[in-house]
Amino acid sequence: MTANPTSILMQGDEACAEGAIAAGCRFFAGYPITPATEIAEVLARRLPQVGGKFIQMEDEIGSIAAVIGASVGGVKAMTATSGPGFSLMQENIGYAAMAEIPCVIVDVQRMGPSTGRPTSPAQGDVMQARWGTHGDHPVIVLSPSSVRETFNLTVQAFVFSERYRTPVILLTDEVIGHMREHVVLPDPQSIERVDRSGTTVPPEWYKPYENFPTDVPPLVPFGEGYRYHITGLHHDERGYPTSSLDDIHLWQGRFFRKVGRSLSDILLYDEDGVKEAETLVIAYGVVARSARHAVEMARERGHKVGFLKLKTLWPFAEEVVEHAAARLHHVVVPEMNRGQLALEVERVAGRHKVYRVNRSDGEMIQPSEILTGIEEWRQGT
Repeated sequence: MTANPTSILMQGDEACAEGAIAAGCRFFAGYPITPATEIAEVLARRLPQVGGKFIQMEDEIGSIAAVIGASVGGVKAMTATSGPGFSLMQENIGYAAMAEIPCVIVDVQRMGPSTGRPTSPAQGDVMQARWGTHGDHPVIVLSPSSVRETFNLTVQAFVFSERYRTPVILLTDEVIGHMREHVVLPDPQSIERVDRSGTTVPPEWYKPYENFPTDVPPLVPFGEGYRYHITGLHHDERGYPTSSLDDIHLWQGRFFRKVGRSLSDILLYDEDGVKEAETLVIAYGVVARSARHAVEMARERGHKVGFLKLKTLWPFAEEVVEHAAARLHHVVVPEMNRGQLALEVERVAGRHKVYRVNRSDGEMIQPSEILTGIEEWRQGT
């Protein structure tokens, strides 16, 4: 990576790895799986160059466990996988959420269920990213639609993870992961990096889950003289298991507020022509590329079409979608699944307004398919 504004031919998985390095990631544990293996391959070479550590684990369960351990030790840590491995990680992702341990999990989606078609793209893990682990917990999930955006959102995933003490999931897919585009990477000095805040209190006063005004208490790394308890059980401010409803209610309030009160920071999206539109297209990830083309085709035919590209999938941009769809009668939602995010759009905008364009056969949704969805409503079909 260079400070000069030079165009580089870069693969999406490579951009993810370089984004992690730029964000300060210095530990990666993972297990090879198509189509995410290139992330591990690049980081196996790059991390030692910047003083980091790379470990190939025995499986995906061990990988996420090692990442959690490294993070508790004070290192920005990441793993990368695809659908089957993502499923294996769910229990420990829930543990990281409960214990409020920052880490980044990259899921390069492929067609499923099960082994499916490992070299074919899909967006079938959207609901798994939100609801895959058991219990109620906040989650932040980002989804890029280009190679450069993969770099940017990988950096942003680390920013959010450290800022809010939570695991963050980056949902990309086989096409974005394997495609190559010319990109100009930003000057390393201009990249936002968020490091964990320390504490000024002596070790005997430190509470790792204290109710801070920001709702995000500092996490002091193990090995720096601060001894405290971490558990997957409900815990008090010092981290010790508790059945006290007072402690549980206090913790739950802070736990959900830290994300809920920060939506203006977390919700990332692009709008184009939404205010003047009669029809709205909502897309994310690789399908946003086809959607953009379809919107341009529709405009050339004289249709007033707005485009909303979601870069943050969870939390869902409920107010954004509600406001955009309020005065419209038609919302087109293309997805490479059977309609996972469309359920949220229907909940907010009204089911009667939403036209789904779905493919789950491992092939890209074509712009012509989305254009049909735009025009069929106008024709009253």
